[in-house]
Amino acid sequence: MPPSELFAFPAREAATQVFEAGGLTHDGARAVAEETPVSFLFGGVPYAVMMASPGDVEDFAFGFALTEGLIAGVEDIRALDVAARGQGVAVDMRLAPEKMRGHLARRRAIEGRSSCGLCGVESEAMLPQARRLAPAAPVEAQAVFAALKNLSANQPLNALTRAVHAAAFCDRDGVILIAREDVGRHNALDKCIGAALRQGLRAQNGFVVVTSRASFEMVEKTAFFGAPLLAAISAPTSLAIARAEALGLTLAAVARADSFAVFAGDVARSDLSQHRTAS
Repeated sequence: MPPSELFAFPAREAATQVFEAGGLTHDGARAVAEETPVSFLFGGVPYAVMMASPGDVEDFAFGFALTEGLIAGVEDIRALDVAARGQGVAVDMRLAPEKMRGHLARRRAIEGRSSCGLCGVESEAMLPQARRLAPAAPVEAQAVFAALKNLSANQPLNALTRAVHAAAFCDRDGVILIAREDVGRHNALDKCIGAALRQGLRAQNGFVVVTSRASFEMVEKTAFFGAPLLAAISAPTSLAIARAEALGLTLAAVARADSFAVFAGDVARSDLSQHRTAS
């Protein structure tokens, strides 16, 4: 069944009773984000259940498989089937034989939540680990500012609900090529990465921007993708900084329209006068 037939619009209207500080109350309504369980299976074997926003499920599947270290590229998923299951959806992926053997050797069963990307892992040794990135030319600071300037325009669901995260893949000029939204920050990034993979975009030719904090998992997922820079709206954790340094990933955070801080790696400093003039 085509995924588009399984999902309604990722938001609905909810009735509310509004209380005002002056003592008045009145009935109201508000758009709220939908959330649904998405089950990932590999060769019919259950792997994880993630609570996610409906939609972009195929992008989610490809990105999730990559950032879990189960595939190296789109060619490693030989078939993908999406089907309704209870109140949610099941995505069954058939991997290339050598990838399936590796998966079975390192199988884990987790029950995910929208705020947790590594829940259920029994030992640190079982965590998927990205390889150190190859050296690359630093991203221009001006490009990061350009992406930040246009990020909100690529968040229609958040504009409606004020309840979802976004992740965007941008080219080295800061043009947003792909943006995905989800109730879970890890999910939004997986969906963005999966979309880039399916469209044949090269991670080395751009960078990632996220609306959440920069956690260990977000750094790890970006490195699995292969992008040289991750820019986050909120602050990073200490472990995220250490992991970014170990992976050779530039980590920018506390990103605003007029400033951002670099916690690991470096950005190119040219053309900043153009940003000041434009702003």
